[in-house]
Amino acid sequence: MRKSVSFKVDDLFEFKAKLLQWSQQFNEVVWLDSNKHTGKYSSFDAVLAADALTAIATDSFNAFEDLKVYQAETKDWIFGYLSYDLKNNIERLKSENFDGLHFPDLYFFQPKKIIQIIAGEVHFLYLNMVDDEIDLDYKEISAVPLETDKIQGEAVPIPIKMRIFKDEYFKGLGKMLQRIHRGDIYEANFCQEFYAEGVTINPLRTYLELNSISEPPFAVFLKLNDKYLLSASPERYIKKEGFKIISQPIKGTAKRSLNVEEDEALRLSLEKDEKERAENIMIVDLVRNDLSKSAEKSSVVVEELCKSYTFKQVHQMVSTITSIVSADKNPVDIIQQTFPMGSMTGAPKVSAMRIIEELEATKRGLYSGAVGYFTPDQNFDFNVVIRSILYNATEKYVSFSVGGAITARSVPEREYEECLLKAKAMRQVLEGKVS
Repeated sequence: MRKSVSFKVDDLFEFKAKLLQWSQQFNEVVWLDSNKHTGKYSSFDAVLAADALTAIATDSFNAFEDLKVYQAETKDWIFGYLSYDLKNNIERLKSENFDGLHFPDLYFFQPKKIIQIIAGEVHFLYLNMVDDEIDLDYKEISAVPLETDKIQGEAVPIPIKMRIFKDEYFKGLGKMLQRIHRGDIYEANFCQEFYAEGVTINPLRTYLELNSISEPPFAVFLKLNDKYLLSASPERYIKKEGFKIISQPIKGTAKRSLNVEEDEALRLSLEKDEKERAENIMIVDLVRNDLSKSAEKSSVVVEELCKSYTFKQVHQMVSTITSIVSADKNPVDIIQQTFPMGSMTGAPKVSAMRIIEELEATKRGLYSGAVGYFTPDQNFDFNVVIRSILYNATEKYVSFSVGGAITARSVPEREYEECLLKAKAMRQVLEGKVS
């Protein structure tokens, strides 16, 4: 079904830049970049999927069943996203808050062209109907002029607004703490939106600037006609590798310092912070429960608990939970039984999601969802859509949201400061303050 051809490339950094620039001619593009982060569960340096042969776009009603049928009938690579509001397909929930973006709740496509970068080689995986274009495309990509200045252009600062102001944030957080203290929930992720209306941005330039600030392991440039996701996500939601399932939730954030000794002290302080550890451990327990729904008996394991990882802008606390599934377990079912991810909901999950809908001002949509792919051999890998800018070019609406885990130990001022820290990179890029 696909022809595979590989090429050696001398300068992978340059080839990646040319490849992404070349991809802008297509209406459907998913670019996933690990930014040289490597680990036990890494798959590739980067991958591009472009030019849809078939696609599925739908709202939350019956979405997972529709995806299951599409994935089974395609029997091929499919790339796309799952929005947070697919929760309504899983539980008796609703999404009635304001939505300025109007993305479909679910979108996947079968790309004619896939280009992977793995260990210094570029692999072209083209459907047979276009496999005669491999050599031509390789030459075109190699010949793309690196006009970085033109891509970046003369950035026009975007005036960013807050959907809710500080007093309203504290009011909503106070109500959430009341629900926690009376025992309705133990933890919930409380988010707020930053946005701009009537604006035009250059999506590629914006993504490149955002990615250069953070260089995260799960970065995404997604283009689906007039809708864009520009993501600097540091978090994996879930991966299937053979019979093994891997989830790596992030809970716990600390700022960086230019002073090496102070920076290390901040990292170590994060690992020992009782409040941050409590947040992480609650979500680890939630993920263990979610994975157990599809796992073989006694196969759920916490491989790594509350380990601090350092990224360009922040230190983060990450845990790794794995399980084993049977050979006949449907991959879409595995995702449905764990969605939405615990790090963006709370515990107990359903109660937390009800309270989130009640107290937040904006429909989350693709924010708090996941972007990734299914392979022909029933594997998959998805990130968590955080640290991301969403853009509807037709509506001229730009949005990014940030949030944090609220527990009984949460201090409102600290939670608000953490939100501003997480918003910093997106705001810098849009307001034209990138140094």
